[in-house]
Amino acid sequence: MDLYFSPGACSLAPHIVAHEAGIAVTPVRVDLRAKKLADGADFNAINAKGYVPALKTDDGMVLTEVGAILQYLGDLKPASGLMPKAGTPERYKQLEWLSFISSEVHKNIGSFFNPAQTAEWRKGVEAILERRLGWLEKELGDKPYLSGEAFTAADAYLFVVLNWTKMTGYDLDRFPGLVAFRARVAARPQVLAALKAEGLI
Repeated sequence: MDLYFSPGACSLAPHIVAHEAGIAVTPVRVDLRAKKLADGADFNAINAKGYVPALKTDDGMVLTEVGAILQYLGDLKPASGLMPKAGTPERYKQLEWLSFISSEVHKNIGSFFNPAQTAEWRKGVEAILERRLGWLEKELGDKPYLSGEAFTAADAYLFVVLNWTKMTGYDLDRFPGLVAFRARVAARPQVLAALKAEGLI
């Protein structure tokens, strides 16, 4: 399978999950500005949306969107526990986490990368994040991971978007529980392997 990625982008989440599950993927780096692959091929031919991640399976199916790819990879290796079994309460809670991270955390922190963002716009986004991340920290509590003791796909996704605060100048230190979560995930051997594979360490 080919995993189309850009270093440190949200495509890092499925990269981590693939490592955690022991799924062999071939990382294919994408120049997101030029929409080109290393061989000069047009990435838009793979994903017309023009962004990562995209996963091309061995049978030629192309999946896009982080949540869909995370579920697909997790379901390939159910014993990994990265995605709970379909139809269970745990699965629906996992989907709830993936949806929350995508719509409330990813989109807001990701907006800081927009060069057109004004100071007023950023202030508004920070006010939203204050509420969302404050709730998230309380919900995490003293659990090591979002669902408790077990690391899941949602933890990989949250780790990636929380990492963006370092690059965008957003002060995460006001949420020490989330800072500790980020450090805990960063120390996992397979997370380190994925970071290394993307040239981030």
